[in-house]
Amino acid sequence: MLLKRLLSVRVLVAAGFTILIANALLSLLPSQTTVSPSSQTLNSSPGSMQEQDITEPTPSPEPSPNVEPTAAPLSNPHSFGGVQKVPSGLFNYGGSTTWAIIRREVDPILQASHPEFRLRDTPPINASAGSGTGIRMLLDGELAFSQSSRPIEDQEYQQAKLRGFSLRHIAVALEGLAIVVHPSLPVPGLNLGQLRDIYTGKVTNWQQVGGPNRKITAYSRSPADSGTVEFFIKSELGGNSLGSNTHYVNSTPEGLQKLADDPGGIYYASAVEIVSECRVKALPMARESNQFVLPYKESWVSPEVCSRRKNQINVEAFRAGEYPITRQLFVIIKQDGQIDQQAGEAYAHLLLTNEGQELIAKEGFVRIR
Repeated sequence: MLLKRLLSVRVLVAAGFTILIANALLSLLPSQTTVSPSSQTLNSSPGSMQEQDITEPTPSPEPSPNVEPTAAPLSNPHSFGGVQKVPSGLFNYGGSTTWAIIRREVDPILQASHPEFRLRDTPPINASAGSGTGIRMLLDGELAFSQSSRPIEDQEYQQAKLRGFSLRHIAVALEGLAIVVHPSLPVPGLNLGQLRDIYTGKVTNWQQVGGPNRKITAYSRSPADSGTVEFFIKSELGGNSLGSNTHYVNSTPEGLQKLADDPGGIYYASAVEIVSECRVKALPMARESNQFVLPYKESWVSPEVCSRRKNQINVEAFRAGEYPITRQLFVIIKQDGQIDQQAGEAYAHLLLTNEGQELIAKEGFVRIR
């Protein structure tokens, strides 16, 4: 009996020493490292593994439609051949009708320098071509990038966000809007207030703005498709809707044809598209007073002479800001980290080279670099 008690005491003493030694050893170990909430550490629980709450990184703010996003840094190469990271493949693109002359005259030269970079002008199906249509096609995955005569709008940023990517616009050129009438209309010009009153329906007779006693017929493309119309409404009409007196056309060629047959008509479009047209006359424009600025060089060339010597765009007035209605042209890029983003960025960078800017200027646009 005594022997059993002695053995029990020895066991208890040994256990005590073991606990003391274990505690001493634990105190010598380094303290546990604190894990950042953003690191992806897993906690164990009986029968399951549950992921820790992870602090999401703060997303980059989306660019505002009123702020021009800066193009990616360029070494500003002189020629198309100096642009790096031009992807290989066939890329659908399109959009603004103002860009048609660039697609026709500039892009073939661009592609000749980078034959691996193949571009296909892709018109919409069952819709009119335009900036808005092009951006919708970009959002729907029908285009790799689009061309626009207006910046991206808030709702388009939101639609892109819902699809899991963002949009960016890069300006590559400047141009003006021209206001054209029938060649026989004897009106000296318009200021912006008079133009606004005509297109909102407040002024309905040319006699009210210094012309003859003749009814005004205002022609316009639809704001649903045309970036030019959207820009015009926002910039020149102060966001007011087009008046009930407005007659809608599907395209600028249709608008010019209507105007050629209507002595009281008025229409607006890209200066590059209509200043050289012999069937119409581009009006001098003023901001507030009657200090008119010509959208064409020197004196107006009449229809009788126009077939031999066309009116030329007054690029200097556009560049200097003297002409009152100017805007930028944009490449619209889908920022999703895929090859389409690379294609859009490469296209914009090619147009921003000295060679690209010279070719754009040759077609009547104003270079911005």
